[in-house]
Amino acid sequence: MKKIKLQNHSYRILLASFSEWLDILGYSTAMQNNYPAQLCEFFYWLEQNDISHINYIQNHHVRNYYNQLKQRPNTTRGGALSNNYLNNHLQSLNKFREYLKKHNKKPFNLPIKREKDKTAEKLNILSPKEIKQLFNATAYSHELPKFRARNKAALVCLYSCGMRRNEVLNLEIPDILFDKERIYVRKGKNYKERFIPINPYNLHILQEYIYDARMEFSTSSQSNYVFITTRSLKMSGTALEDSLKQIIEATQNRELIERNITPHALRHSIASHFLQAGMKIEDIQQFLGHNSLESTQIYTHI
Repeated sequence: MKKIKLQNHSYRILLASFSEWLDILGYSTAMQNNYPAQLCEFFYWLEQNDISHINYIQNHHVRNYYNQLKQRPNTTRGGALSNNYLNNHLQSLNKFREYLKKHNKKPFNLPIKREKDKTAEKLNILSPKEIKQLFNATAYSHELPKFRARNKAALVCLYSCGMRRNEVLNLEIPDILFDKERIYVRKGKNYKERFIPINPYNLHILQEYIYDARMEFSTSSQSNYVFITTRSLKMSGTALEDSLKQIIEATQNRELIERNITPHALRHSIASHFLQAGMKIEDIQQFLGHNSLESTQIYTHI
């Protein structure tokens, strides 16, 4: 869309202040450009429809604007705007509503649901709400406490730390640097090493498993691997996937159960959530251990 020049003084002030807020919070350059640009489109539409202040915005105004977006042609590829673009637009408006709340201003409603995204479906990305359901379900994912603790610790590694399946299986106790709040991945993809930051809450989950529940596995002291079987052998990929299935089934969420969620889907999910929260794509690349930025940029299409 061509560059827009707003006439409304209050909208211009809000747009400039919103852009400065994104910069202060350290959002990525792409988001510092995209969020204000898409908000500017919204302000321009309000101007054209004689809505001179955000306090005057009603639900039907937002719906009418969104319907206009869905009917607008895609000047680059032809046809209509993609679901990805529409979802990004909604994300921009949501971020502006967050800005209003932080500045003690009443935000307008956003009575619009996100469009289905083919890329997200292909990667089987879970929502933050679904991730929370998984963590809650670990509390009753197995009849024995030691397996429940192991399930929760595995979920921390797969989602909160974004680790690959083999990285989790090869994780050893000395690799968890509790004092430095880091996990050392010594056997990443292509044997690439990296450090993963981990917060105190998730460290506590790992600590409880390793120094309490894990000790209940027979001859556990004979193995350095974090995730072990009942005979204290290193867990297999199948066993790790079975643990995840136990957690998913414990949610009793039929939709989650039928989605065939794999350990790698959790890695995709944390990357997507980081990007949506404004984390720089380069930092996500380093967190995931991608050799190339192109591998990480798939999440920008979600």
